[in-house]
Formats: sequence, structure tokens, C-alpha cells
Amino acid sequence: MRKKLLLPYVLLVVLILSACSGGGFKAEHNFKIEPFEFTNQHNEKVSLDDMKGKVWLAQFVFTVCTSACPPMMSNMADIDKKLIDEGVEDYKIVSFSIDPAFDTPEIMQEYLDMYDVGDQKNWEMLTGYKQEDITNFAAKSFKTPVADIPGSDQVMHAVHFFLVNQKGEAVKTYNGMVDVPFDQIIKDMKALSKEGA
Repeated sequence: MRKKLLLPYVLLVVLILSACSGGGFKAEHNFKIEPFEFTNQHNEKVSLDDMKGKVWLAQFVFTVCTSACPPMMSNMADIDKKLIDEGVEDYKIVSFSIDPAFDTPEIMQEYLDMYDVGDQKNWEMLTGYKQEDITNFAAKSFKTPVADIPGSDQVMHAVHFFLVNQKGEAVKTYNGMVDVPFDQIIKDMKALSKEGA
């Protein structure tokens, strides 16, 4: 008799716990991405409106970078392959050039070709703006610094990957260079994709 009375309470506790740990996505912040229309590696225009309805990962890189960008690109390529292996669809990876004067669409394509990505159709390698534009865009949209280094062909930037939701809001930031939380990124993208816009 006592076991029969306990059963409803046990089931209730299980339901409450499962609701609390429902595996849903939890945002760290909410940065609204400024409207943009840039040029990708295929010389096509890509805008924020084109990205609406998709979950995407953003990064800021440049092709003559001698330090952070090569490992960031390699790590992002690994994420792309893992997403494909996990059956995640309708996502994008967006690499904003922070050296647009040098990084033409053709050079951006050549740079992408250097990395073993899962599927290039998921990538937008963006350029076609002024240095000042991308500096302001990075600061306003992603709260991240981009700055020329005087007397050098290098550009100072953070080494983060930014998760953007279907509404065009940056909602989470990860280290993209070292100790990259690959499993968490995949989990977050899957959860966010399931939640919808």
C-alpha cells in the first residue's frame, strides 16, 4: 500500500527534475547583430536577413594572420565536421575578415581551401568593406575589439567564436583558439536549432 502511495510522488519528482534539466539552450548574453551586407568568397552579397532563421557561428580572422587565425580556422573546421556527423542541418559558419583591403573574395576562398572543412557550403567567408566598418561592426554587434597594429600587417582581435541565434542575436561566446569546448558548442547548436526562431 505504501509503495502505491509513493509512486505518484516519485513520478512527480522525476517530471520536475527532467523539466529543470530539459537540455534546452541557455543564453549567456543577448547582443543584437547590426544589419550588414557583405561579400562572400563567391562574390555574392550576404546580409543579416539572409542569415535569419539559421543558427550560426561567427569568428573574426584574416588570411595573413601569423598567430591566432590558423588554429581558429582549424578548430572551426573540426566543429563543422562534428556538426555534420551529428546530423545538424541548416546552420552557417561566418568568418568576417578583419583585413578587408587585402582579403578579396578570391583570397578568402583560397584560405578556406587550406582547411579540411566538413562542407564548404556551410561557410560564408565575408569581406568587401572598409577596415573602419568591420572595427565598428565587431564592437557594436559582438562587443569584441578589432584594431590595426601600427607598423605591421597584423590586426589585433579576440580569439572567440560567437553563437548567433535565428533572430540575429549573439547569445554565447567560446574560446576559439585553446581549450575549445567542442562538445558544448555542438550541444548548444543542436539545442538552439531545436528551439527554433
